[in-house]
Amino acid sequence: AMLCYIHETGNVKFVDGKMIFLQGSPVLSEQNGIQVGRLSGIVAHYVPNYLLKNRLPTWETNCIDDWEQKVDAIVEETKDENMTVISGIPSWVQMYFERLQQATGQKIGELFENFDLFIYGGVNYEPYRNKFEQLIGRKVDSIELYPASEGFFAFQNEQDDEGLLLLLNSGIFYEFIKADHFFDENPKRIMIQDVEIDVNYVIIISTNAGLWAYNVGDTVKFTSKSPYKLVVTGRIKHFISAFGEHVIGKEVEEAMSSALVEFGISISEFTVAPQTNTTAELPYHEWLVEFDHIPPNLEQIATHIDQKMQMQNSYYRDLVEGKILQPLKITSLKANCFNHYMKSLGKLGGQNKVARLSNDRKIANALLSLNA
Repeated sequence: AMLCYIHETGNVKFVDGKMIFLQGSPVLSEQNGIQVGRLSGIVAHYVPNYLLKNRLPTWETNCIDDWEQKVDAIVEETKDENMTVISGIPSWVQMYFERLQQATGQKIGELFENFDLFIYGGVNYEPYRNKFEQLIGRKVDSIELYPASEGFFAFQNEQDDEGLLLLLNSGIFYEFIKADHFFDENPKRIMIQDVEIDVNYVIIISTNAGLWAYNVGDTVKFTSKSPYKLVVTGRIKHFISAFGEHVIGKEVEEAMSSALVEFGISISEFTVAPQTNTTAELPYHEWLVEFDHIPPNLEQIATHIDQKMQMQNSYYRDLVEGKILQPLKITSLKANCFNHYMKSLGKLGGQNKVARLSNDRKIANALLSLNA
């Protein structure tokens, strides 16, 4: 991915600076003669030699298991360095940037004058983009990757194209099931040559590592067939369909991204859940949002998001217009509420992510209890 970026842009300046890859502990354990560990920690053992010279943090710091202690140690190691490339899951890189700003009083783009490439994966970057641009103070180039525990599937090879180039020669055989039919008794699997543009698919893989017709859990849409390029649209198990609305991750993320731009606001994190336990009113979708600064016009923002949801999802629109659901409501959460929630699960940092939406209220209720 980095070599494609150099070829496209001609930018090689970052090679002379320091690079950081925020990841889980690289300490591995052995089970039945096999070394096991966190995906991002395993990857640390296979970094190309030409990147090791400029790579941070130190091995000792990388092995710190407590995420908050680790981030603080990384801040101390990097704040006076010439950082040019920063990589990781956006939510955890955001935490690193915030700690850097607290420690130095500077925006990231001022602190690291030569920082001009952000590499990320794991979640959609758009809901975080406004916040990142505020923290950095300027725009930087970015490269999206599509890694998973089961294999490395795709990467962004063009700056002006959101589609990720699917890797077809890395020991992975791909099949696809239309997301609308995934829960059928015998859903049809199709091969790569039969996919259609802009159709939501569940990705199924068989690999030379031993997986056979394995459901990765992700949903994707193809943006091109020559070459094969796709975007990740969500998780097949992360959806809301309490009333048959079939809401998916990509829809809520696009609606939120639109609101962030329209109202000039920024958020740290959000998740969506159905609220069905209502007696005096119609049920609705509850959006639990951690704002940087709680805006005074929450109802206006909620209306905008609801309109975007109805534009994208006809099932949802019909339910709202038919008075089965009322328009969505936003609940603002205290600062660091999502971090406290992830910490309570023992999943703060690394490659762990908050589910963008769920069909029950387990996450929502846990967040509300922490917010009380």
